[in-house]
Formats: sequence, C-alpha cells, structure tokens
Amino acid sequence: MTENLTRRLIREHLVSGDMKAGQEIALKIDQTLTQDATGTMAYLEFESIGIPRVKTELSVSYIDHNCVQIGYRNADDHVFLQTLAAKYGIYLSKPGNGICHQVHLERFGIPGKTLLGSDSHTPTGGAIGMLAIGAGGLDVAMAMAGKPFYVKMPQVVNVRLHGRLKPWVSAKDIILEILRRLSVKGGVGNVLEFSGEGVDSLTVPQRATICNMGAETGAATSIFPSDNRTYEFLKAQGRENCYRELTTGTGCQYDQVMDISLEEVEALVAQPHMPDRVVPVRELKGMKIDQVFIGSCTNGSYTDLVNVAKILKGRTVHPDIEAAVSCGSKQVMHMLATNGYLADLIASGVRVLECVCGPCAGNGYSPSTGGVSLRTNNRNFEGRCGTKDAKIYLVSPETAAMSALTGCLTDAQEAADRLRDVQIPEYFYCDDRMVIPPADSGDGLVVIKGPNIKGLPQFLPLPERISVRTVIKVGDNITTDHIIPANPDIVQMRSNIPAISRFVFHGIDPGFADRCDVFGPSVIVASQNYGQGSSREHAALGPKYLGVKVVMAKSFARIHSQNLVNFGILPLEFTDEQDYEDICQGDVIEMEHVADNLERNEIQAKNQRSGHTYKLHHTLSGRQIETIKAGGLLRQAGLE
Repeated sequence: MTENLTRRLIREHLVSGDMKAGQEIALKIDQTLTQDATGTMAYLEFESIGIPRVKTELSVSYIDHNCVQIGYRNADDHVFLQTLAAKYGIYLSKPGNGICHQVHLERFGIPGKTLLGSDSHTPTGGAIGMLAIGAGGLDVAMAMAGKPFYVKMPQVVNVRLHGRLKPWVSAKDIILEILRRLSVKGGVGNVLEFSGEGVDSLTVPQRATICNMGAETGAATSIFPSDNRTYEFLKAQGRENCYRELTTGTGCQYDQVMDISLEEVEALVAQPHMPDRVVPVRELKGMKIDQVFIGSCTNGSYTDLVNVAKILKGRTVHPDIEAAVSCGSKQVMHMLATNGYLADLIASGVRVLECVCGPCAGNGYSPSTGGVSLRTNNRNFEGRCGTKDAKIYLVSPETAAMSALTGCLTDAQEAADRLRDVQIPEYFYCDDRMVIPPADSGDGLVVIKGPNIKGLPQFLPLPERISVRTVIKVGDNITTDHIIPANPDIVQMRSNIPAISRFVFHGIDPGFADRCDVFGPSVIVASQNYGQGSSREHAALGPKYLGVKVVMAKSFARIHSQNLVNFGILPLEFTDEQDYEDICQGDVIEMEHVADNLERNEIQAKNQRSGHTYKLHHTLSGRQIETIKAGGLLRQAGLE
C-alpha cells in the first residue's frame, strides 16, 4: 500500500521511535524560524547551550510582532536579535520585511524539508509540502543545537477536496468549514493532509491560508502535495531549483477521511470568541460593523490583496467604519504598489499599515469599546485584539472588502465578476536586502543585551512529595492569551520573566500574581483543552516563576503541554472528569511518592478541604518523565 505524504516525510526524518499513533518519535529538523515575541527567549535558551553556531541547514530570525518603537524595550530586543543572529549563524529578517510565515514561504521554504518554528502558525509551510510544526522556544533552541524534535506520532486525516470554489468564496472559507466540523480541539493528535482533484485548483497562497489556520483545530500540522502549483510558485520566486515533487498516489492509507465539495462551500464567518464558532455569512447578513482589518499571515498574500483591491476599485469605504490593510510581506506591498493596486486601496479610503503582525496580536489598530471588527486573521480570542469587550469576527478578504463598502456584514457575491481569473504572477518581485545573512564566523562578535533582557528562572528537581494550593480554577479552552495576554504593554517584556510574570491571568483574574506570592507552591486547575493557541512559552515560564508546580486539567493543548514539561511543571489529567467539580480556589492538594507514581502512571491527589482523593494520569513519554523529574529540559541537559 502506498504511504501517505505525512508518513513518508516523517520516515525520511525519523531519528528514533516507533511510527505508531500516540508513540513518541524524534525527528531531524532541517530548518527553524523564530519571531521576536518568542525568539528572544528562545535565543537566550540557545545561548545557554553553549555551542558556537547553529547546526540546522537554515535558521531564520524574524522581527515581525513587536515593531512599535515606544520606549526602549522593543528596540533593544531588535539589537539583541540582530547581534545574536550574526554571531551564531542565523539569518535575520528586519522589521518591515514581512511576517515570518509569509516571508519564509516566499524565500526559504523547501518541499520535503522539516521546519520547526516558535510560532503556532508555522504549519503555513505545509502549503509547499513541508513538514512544518509549531513548538515552544526551548524546543526550537534544541533543534538549532542539532537535537531532534520529539512529538507523538500523529494520526493522518485525509481531507479530500472536490471541484472548484465559487469566485466570491475563498480558501479562508474552506478552513472555516473544517473548523466548523472539527472544532478547536478536534485536530489534536492529528495531521491534516490534503488531496483530491480540488487541490489542483488552489494556488500556494490559498493552500497557505488553509495550513496556517489549520493550527486552530489543534492539529500538529497540515500539508499539501508539492505539485505543479508548487513549482509554479517557486519558479515565480526564482527558486525553482528548490522544487521537489511530493504527491500522493492512489491507495494511500489514512486514519480518517473528510470530504469537502468546494462548490458547496459558502462564505462563512467565525463568531466571537473562538475560530470554530462558524456560521454562514447569510445568517448574519446585515450585521452592523465598526471596523475592518484585512491582511495578516493568514490572508496577506498578493492574490488575497489583489482581490480586495479589485472589489474596492473606484468605490469608497463606508463612512461609519475604519478599514485597514496589512500586507504579509514587503514583496507583496512592492508588487501592489508597482501594479497600481495599492493606489486603488488608498483611493478607497483604506489605511495601509506596516507589513507586521500588528492588529492580529493586539499591537495596534484595536477596535473601539464594544466595537464589532471583521478581520481576516486566524484568531478571535477574547481581548486578543487589544480591546477586551470588542467582538471579533473572522472572514475571508473578499467578505471583509465587500463589508467595508456596505458598513455591514456582506458576502462578495455581487463582486463575482471582479474576482475571476486572479492568478499567481509569472514572476514575483524578489529583493532580499532586508534579510541580513550571518557573519562567516562568530569569533569576536558581541551579543548586545539591553536592560530588559534577564536570565531564566531557577529550575529545581521534582520533589518526592508535593503540597500545593489551588491558585486558580478555570474553564474550557483557556488560551495562552488568557494566561499571558499578548498586548504590547505586556509582550514588550517578553525577555524579562520576573516582569512579565506579574501579568499571568491578568485579564481574567488581576489578583493572580499577588495570590501566588501569598500561596507559595501552587496548582492550576483547568477543564478541557488548557493552553490552546500560541506557542509562547511565556505561558509556562510566567506561572513557573510564580511558583506553579502542577496543572491539573481534563485535557491539554499539544504545544502548551510540552512547554509545561520543558520548564518542569507537571501536566496531569483527571481520570474522572467529575473530580474537577470538587476543587475550589484555595484548596490544598497533596501528592505522595510523586516520581514513583509518575513511572506507574497512577497518581493520587488528596484535597485537604473535602477529604476526597482524585485519580490522575498523564500522557508523558518516558523521556518527558525524566525531564519533569530533572526540573525541566535545560536542567536535564545540564545547561542551567
């Protein structure tokens, strides 16, 4: 039987482990990427490893998240990233060159290679047949040091696409349809692999939108074949020599199959405050809006924004709303400017923002109090946009552009004639002058660290007995944005764990950090899918610094669970989910013979207040158990 594409690439990069679903495997990593919100900490961790140069085929540091220069912190971190990249053999993409996923796809991605990124939307690389996975910064640091990446062998879900999309329906609507079916946790433990005759109708930018937002299902990654569309894209980037054909033949075996008829996909919208709260646009048609944002790593491609420009050409944005566009890269902006489309956007009344993450991560262009904002980015978590009570709806660029004209939610069906035959250009404008290559040798080069850059918190071995107080109890789908808000005032302290830790759970419980100071060793109690969202390991480091030793939950998101392990926080799951109901904030939870019980996967925890004993278990590998016992990955490796 023919091996599916996912298993084929895993086998090519397998260092150790058995390729059985759920078993831990180790993969050789060819490329890494970081962005500045997570990369600063990742590079501090890499420095602690003590090797002179990265050992990957390619590592790129992108500055794309925190680019607003108010105060010294962001600017200082940029200097740190540039000087460190030069010394250790890392390419640096300067602020304004574009968003990491868009630029990496354009200029560095290679079919068949593995890519590990300190950003949860790294799976964007699957659009050209890469095995691209998001992870915490410490995992990326280890990969740059030549160590394998450990992950549980996924199941492979075959998403078969049939037919063609209607002109006013886009790839964004395909991934929203998948989210509607799977939910934000339905992809956990899986890879989404795309096939079917409908795949050929999708360009690489369209595939990138789907792979990028596939992360919202919880899937480890998403992947398309590398085919004639891939070759077309790489040739247009002047990189056809990087092409490798990677297609799936008939008879491939999959663990699950999902069929989607593209002709039946309609314009969709994700309602606040989760990307899986998806309904057809027609059900909310006419809903008044206050703001429109078009762009981001999800929908900031040249073809996305050409479609928007075609809809807006000769028309004017509705007077009651603000609309803004952010290109995914400098390449996209330059081509829009050269071809006249940027002028069309400006003439319509659209604001043109920098080629950075910005609005998606709450770094600028926030909605008004209680405002309704239509956005083309990938997440609509509560407060993520920078305005806590705003209502964020996720839509396609076409729907967003049409709605910008009408002032209310409107699909782009009436603009169908304007949207026909938008294709990938034969050649993209390629100018890599804002990508700085590393020095030939790091000898004598100095890494410059501003006053905001601090050391890592202390890591201690796992004690034999744990006594912790319940510092907070939270519900389902707690995101990393809930744990560490991503707004600019907080994220600019990303390289200063003592400072950033004061904002843990600040949005839902402003007294959390102070209570940790009083409680001492603590446990977080959570419901389903704890740690959903970003790969930011600060969501583990912050609680670690405040004394959190254990998280007890009904289930965990993949990346955050690994981040907890990496920093010595014990992630445990309730065997009987009803036990969650028995625990109150302030309860003292005690565990005896912790190390031995971890080995047996039979953990008992007693609640001093209620007298109840809870059975707990974990999903840790033997390697991860040893990491926890050591007090975290750096301590285990003797690097702290």
